Amino acid sequence: MTNESYHRPVLVQEVVGLLAVRGGIYIDGTLGGGGHSKALLESLRQSGLEESVFLIGIDQDDCALREAAGTLRAFEKRTRLVKGNFRDIADIVGELRRDGLSDMPVAGILLDLGVSSFQIDTPGRGFSYLRPGPLDMRMDSSEGLTAADIVNTFDERELADIFFRYGEERRSRRIASAVCRRRSEHGPIETTEELAGIVRDAAGGGAQQLKCLARVFQALRIAVNDELGVLEKVLEDGTGCLSPLGRMAVISYHSLEDRMVKQCFRALCEDDWGPKGVGLREPLKRAEFRMVTRRAVTAGEEEVRENSRARSAKLRVIEKKPEDGQGERNR
Repeated sequence: MTNESYHRPVLVQEVVGLLAVRGGIYIDGTLGGGGHSKALLESLRQSGLEESVFLIGIDQDDCALREAAGTLRAFEKRTRLVKGNFRDIADIVGELRRDGLSDMPVAGILLDLGVSSFQIDTPGRGFSYLRPGPLDMRMDSSEGLTAADIVNTFDERELADIFFRYGEERRSRRIASAVCRRRSEHGPIETTEELAGIVRDAAGGGAQQLKCLARVFQALRIAVNDELGVLEKVLEDGTGCLSPLGRMAVISYHSLEDRMVKQCFRALCEDDWGPKGVGLREPLKRAEFRMVTRRAVTAGEEEVRENSRARSAKLRVIEKKPEDGQGERNR
């Protein structure tokens, strides 16, 4: 299996150009097959920075870690692959610093959100309504809660709330009602095919049916893995790990994620002028970050033609401002 068949990374050149700018520790919080990490390390090697670079790759999927180990074999002396969730990024970095990386600045953090192509295409993982499989959807198969647990034990109101909040599905109440009726009459809903059939019937015909399926499956995946809660934590803790001039790059794939990233980055890059109406001459606190990408970076037409997953990808990057005295000379 090649890395590209496992998971084809999106916006690779854009990520490399915006993130690989100096030596230090790079953290790929969503390692996947290692495609982004390999591109970053190759670029830094070509820039003559390899000896001053160390990459930490984090993933909660054992299959991803095995694939990435092969992809990054040429850089194995400059990498450490860790099984874990990027919500624990601060603890992971702290532990590795105590293990010999104490003098290296954190130069870059990459988060490629969502599900890998391999996870989607593996029926046994239960992520896709297009493939028959168990209703699982766990990023880490050792975790407890599955999509089947939610579908079969949450009440109608809770299900409708999940479909609406995490899928932005307007038919959430109708679908939740259909799910509860189906399990009451025929027993537990255990497969992707069963759930997809229920959603199709509740959604009705027309072009909206596929969108409705995508939203419901997305909503369940987000709920199973607490994706928005995890994202909120990693944005806070990850930016806290960055050294001066360090950058964080985040690729998101749906509006809920992108909205959270955009609002977080904007808040970090704005001075604090206190309550409205208070005429201060100086802000209470200067912003510690600056926006590297004023607008989200998206894939070009050629990449979208070659990789349909890139169509919805949005890349945003911020940089921690230099400490007093470092100035622009270090940019």
